[in-house]
Amino acid sequence: MFFSFVDELRAAGISASLKEHLLLLEALDAEVIAASPEEFYYLARAVFVKDEGLLDRFDQVFGKVFKGLETTYGTEAAPVPEEWLKKVAELYLTPEQMAEIAALGSWEEIMETLKKRLEEQKERHQGGNKWIGTAGTSPFGAYGYNPEGVRIGQDGGRNRSAIKVWDKREFRNLDSAVELGTRNIKVALRRLRRFAREGAADELDIDGTIDGTARKGWLDIRMRPERHNAVKLLLFLDVGGSMDPYVKVCEELFSAATSEFKNLEFFYFHNCLYESVWKDNRRRYTERTPTWDLLHKFGHDYKLVFVGDAAMSPYEVTHPGGSVEHFNEEAGAVWVQRMVNTYPSAVWLNPTAEKYWGYSPSTEILRGLMKERMYPLTLAGLDDAMRTLSRKC
Repeated sequence: MFFSFVDELRAAGISASLKEHLLLLEALDAEVIAASPEEFYYLARAVFVKDEGLLDRFDQVFGKVFKGLETTYGTEAAPVPEEWLKKVAELYLTPEQMAEIAALGSWEEIMETLKKRLEEQKERHQGGNKWIGTAGTSPFGAYGYNPEGVRIGQDGGRNRSAIKVWDKREFRNLDSAVELGTRNIKVALRRLRRFAREGAADELDIDGTIDGTARKGWLDIRMRPERHNAVKLLLFLDVGGSMDPYVKVCEELFSAATSEFKNLEFFYFHNCLYESVWKDNRRRYTERTPTWDLLHKFGHDYKLVFVGDAAMSPYEVTHPGGSVEHFNEEAGAVWVQRMVNTYPSAVWLNPTAEKYWGYSPSTEILRGLMKERMYPLTLAGLDDAMRTLSRKC
């Protein structure tokens, strides 16, 4: 059983060496935990998981090996009340009845319909053909039948027709390929840290107080400045148009950045950077900041981060007058190049899936201007971007 566990961990991309396997066996032999599945789970997780981004994947492997659950690595749990999914009865249909139940449609259609059901459903259902429930012909639920559906809450498969399995896991959204949340973004941003003590001495220095008291023979209270992240960050956020679908993830990124960086300056732009930016979208036409002022105000030690889908007409990047909102005397590429030259530690975060970048000429142009330092706005992409910023001077 334990060898099977190690094999599954390796198959899921989690490093599981012989040394870690022997360490787990040694801990079990020493009885460091009580004989319960829950405590064994925490022990195994502590032994095998070295990266927080793999916690969700470990949960799925553990469930598969020790509970017999079907899993799909990287999926997310659906927030469905467990009471709706109590196993009250199982529905058995004849082959003729099964053939009469039409499949709902493509994977995209099923996922979109499930999303609507979760928004609309207010109570438990049983035996129906529409809502999330049990013992019915709905595509969503447990202990019923549908030729294509989403199994939710059922203990193991029955008809082998589910195209996706969603079961509750303790750690969700921590796989490096899944969509970001504010907490996960903070975890990635913490790679870009350089601590320093600056400013007023308003924090008790315990070690210094003990040392001073021991040396002088009386209470010598010493204070020191608070330790904080000294990294300085310039954040430029694309807003409007094709960025509308990514408002939520950009809000989460902005929220995480403001809490992680004390020295943060942010500005908005639309599609491409030009001669001016703004800080309040409601006053974008009346209160703008010249980009030249930013280049002269903030020092070269600032880290530069652009956030945008980079999808636009290529003329908006390459030609004067290419902007869709005004006549820009200089091409957007000129301004982006100036920013990168002034702030060599720079990256571009793109919320569009990386596999689609090649279909957008403007994306390829901006990627070149950024010296290939464009990263997808996923946990893995953000982690790579922070590593890049840490390496750049």
